[in-house]
Amino acid sequence: MYNVKIRGHMMIAHSFQDPFFGPAQKLHGATYVTDVTFYSKSLDSHNVVIDIGLAHQMLSETLAPLQYQNLDELPVFKGQLTTTEFLAKYLHDQLMEKVKGFFSGSIAVTLGESHIAWASYEGEML
Repeated sequence: MYNVKIRGHMMIAHSFQDPFFGPAQKLHGATYVTDVTFYSKSLDSHNVVIDIGLAHQMLSETLAPLQYQNLDELPVFKGQLTTTEFLAKYLHDQLMEKVKGFFSGSIAVTLGESHIAWASYEGEML
């Protein structure tokens, strides 16, 4: 299995309106290191999994609407608990839409919320 891994980051604010989350119920910020790994069983006609520059561009475009935003105020997340796991899947799905037509394989999105905690989501192109 081949893979290409790229990295970005985003800074957001959010809160979790559920007692389960204790002090995180209050508005707080997070800076996520965002790692995206593209997996493929084979290389394309250019002998790459995906063009790295294009992958970075797509990640930047995916993160841009969330940068410096309070996720609680964005209509797309209305009524959602925007946990790290939830956001990893959201970003994965957004990236899958962007690469349709020129990438086939799977994508893993890992969000590092600190040096000791990460969450990921991985899925294949449908």
